[in-house]
Amino acid sequence: MRRLGTALVALMVMTAGCGDDTPEDSGPQTIRLVTHDSFYLSEGTLAAFEAETGHTVEHLAAGDAGAMVNQAVLTRDNPIGDVMFGIDNTFLGRALAEDLFVEYESPGLADVPDSLKLDPRVTPIDFGDVCLNYDIAGLAGIGVSPPATLADLTKPEYAGLLVVEHPGTSSPGLAFLLATIAIFGEDGDYPWQSFWADLVANDVLVTAGWEDAYYGSFSGGSGGGDRPIVVSYASSPPAEVIYADPPVTEAPTAVVLDGCFRQIEFAGILAGTPVPNAARELVDFMLSREFQEDIPLNMFVFPAHREATLPDEFVRYTEIPSAPALLPADEIDANRSMWIEEWIEVVAS
Repeated sequence: MRRLGTALVALMVMTAGCGDDTPEDSGPQTIRLVTHDSFYLSEGTLAAFEAETGHTVEHLAAGDAGAMVNQAVLTRDNPIGDVMFGIDNTFLGRALAEDLFVEYESPGLADVPDSLKLDPRVTPIDFGDVCLNYDIAGLAGIGVSPPATLADLTKPEYAGLLVVEHPGTSSPGLAFLLATIAIFGEDGDYPWQSFWADLVANDVLVTAGWEDAYYGSFSGGSGGGDRPIVVSYASSPPAEVIYADPPVTEAPTAVVLDGCFRQIEFAGILAGTPVPNAARELVDFMLSREFQEDIPLNMFVFPAHREATLPDEFVRYTEIPSAPALLPADEIDANRSMWIEEWIEVVAS
């Protein structure tokens, strides 16, 4: 009888531990937030979350999105953090295949467009579009109109005008490559490889990263180069206005809306975290108006929350593409390396 009573008590404890309403952690916790190196918020934003909840947030910057995912995969059995922020749809497929995240549906998702929700294991926090930017005065000075489509870039009048980033070493470079694959496809009379071959014939310049391209080779805004078309972001024109010295009232650059690739950034709760409830609270906070409205002027991306108020500079000087290019995350993961190798063969040959 005594053994039966002990067994029943043990069963009750196990059953209680399996209930959805039973917290795995309670009270103030330390939450380890892993992000890419470009993560930045106003000083008081995370402090407000800590004051409200009693939790402490420890921030760990882990390189770019690719390096961050690699590190999470290598430490999966002993996770380096509790919440990861900044994984985007170009690397999401690998993270999901490695089961890095646990499923969580934040109540804040009710305010997020369905188009940003790609998998229940990650929560969309923001998005940005990689697009062609052009130097308004630079093109006007040589009597060339802005390209209307990506295909226009292969025309003779755009010879020597474009600078792009290497997709193997640059996030916008990879996004632009993916845009060309989504638009031109891999089959048919004019696949993406043919488009890139024509760009090479039209004297495209390739740099290792965005800073080299935008600040080194691009002629517009803060750039010091002589090429008036660059692969950058839809949010680059407002950044040019915000950081202009001396101040300006009009953006010196503009965006080509055709051929943009949408990058969606997610937060995910890392499997194996000892503080899952606190981690959920942090993800919920990331979808709050307070966090969402702090994003644009710090990371120059757009908030996922559809009711978040945008800064005036974003309203006046940029436009969100209505039909950006997208590819499924699992398709990107399955083909990323092969596509980059094919690109190298075309561009370096």
